[in-house]
Amino acid sequence: MRPILRLLLLMAAVLVGSPVSPVLAQSMTLCRAKPELLDLGAPLPVARKAVAERKQLRIIALGSSSTSGYGASNPAFAYPTQLRIGLEKGLPGVDIEVINRGIGGQDVEEMAARMRTEMQHNPASLVIWQTGTNAAIRQMPLDKFGKTLRGGLALGKSLGADFVLMNLQYVPAVVAALDKEAYERVMAEAAKEYSAGLFRRYDIMRAWYEDGMPYAQFVQLDGLHLNDFGQKCIGKLLTRSILSALTGP
Repeated sequence: MRPILRLLLLMAAVLVGSPVSPVLAQSMTLCRAKPELLDLGAPLPVARKAVAERKQLRIIALGSSSTSGYGASNPAFAYPTQLRIGLEKGLPGVDIEVINRGIGGQDVEEMAARMRTEMQHNPASLVIWQTGTNAAIRQMPLDKFGKTLRGGLALGKSLGADFVLMNLQYVPAVVAALDKEAYERVMAEAAKEYSAGLFRRYDIMRAWYEDGMPYAQFVQLDGLHLNDFGQKCIGKLLTRSILSALTGP
């Protein structure tokens, strides 16, 4: 089946999928993930030290449209804001700052190109780098994607911050893309090589869908961008992952 036909069929599934009432759409009772999917796989030592010694945690959220909050009805629902709110509750007495540097439409190359400037303007202990979705949809060559991602991680780590990679979204536009799992594997390998955390957004969202949650619960009608529930839930789950990494053994 041609990719464009697959995408049209999947987007039709969003449009005609199980109806979701406004109350259900806002409910966070469905926001969940298995504990093993929330394990970042990295201890975040720089961020730990900032929290323990300076009672301060500055985070840069680097990414594209899902980081900027596109698709949410209220900017407060964007996952970087939800992350700040969650960390303030989970780390009382710590000054939390989450700087949203999401720019819609950008790919890994454009984000890597502005890495130094972003980090020099806003020295941070932790960078959450959301990427991979646009690369998969646009079919960026895997070797180019991997090389650019690793170059960005090497630069960012040299500037003194911990990193958490946030991988692809499980949405119709990505599901229709060829070799989407290959981009996911590249990100997992790069995270391991550079001792970065990996927030497994693709697997978390796939579990939602495979467990019976319709796309309409968490995706906009464009089949790509997260709605209010999707943004808020990713923010809450990311908060749990980071708190576990910062406060666990």
